[in-house]
Amino acid sequence: MLDEKQYDVILDAKEERCPMPLLKLKLALAKMSEGETICVYATDSGSLRDIPHFLSLVGLPLLQQGELEGTFFFVTCKREL
Repeated sequence: MLDEKQYDVILDAKEERCPMPLLKLKLALAKMSEGETICVYATDSGSLRDIPHFLSLVGLPLLQQGELEGTFFFVTCKREL
């Protein structure tokens, strides 16, 4: 598993169907401060397309992406938009 202590926010969107992981990410980002990092966990395969695409549209970096035991994870850092 990932070392979750290195992230400011952990968003567990496992078992959520598309588009909920993306919507929850948007809400979490709105509450975060600049420079904070978030790790999103999702099991819906649509997240593999939706989350990286969203981050590229809004200019946020996809710092890490992968899959662990059937759960996808995405890490980004909030920057001023």
